[in-house]
Amino acid sequence: MLKDFRAFVMRGNVLDLAVAVIVGGAFGKIVTSFVSDIIMPPIGLVLGKVDFSSLYLNLSGTPYPTLADAQAAGAATVNYGLFISTVVDFLIVAAAIFALIRFAARFETRKAAEAPSTKTCPHCLSTIPLKATRCAYCTSEQ
Repeated sequence: MLKDFRAFVMRGNVLDLAVAVIVGGAFGKIVTSFVSDIIMPPIGLVLGKVDFSSLYLNLSGTPYPTLADAQAAGAATVNYGLFISTVVDFLIVAAAIFALIRFAARFETRKAAEAPSTKTCPHCLSTIPLKATRCAYCTSEQ
């Protein structure tokens, strides 16, 4: 059973998936930092010095000066500023994945276009189509 498990784990697809999950998690952290530390502050500045991480809607009815105070008191809040940041995170990750898939598709198209469409006849060394069953020049079977 241990031998079967080792064979399963060592298969290429499982290792590729593990690497993708680890790299994806790290990429997600980078994008989150990029959005919260670089993208959202200038947007907040343009919109009138708004800090998106502190935008919330207090559902308890008791006023609190900050989101941290409301959460410490256990008040029900809708953290729409954090939601906006998360949506921007998602859009950036989706755009990056889209660009990566388009790049890979172009690479595959080029690779497919470069695939040979002819072969050399082993008898007369003439160039013939890949699907040919007989050489057009020496009539040998392929």
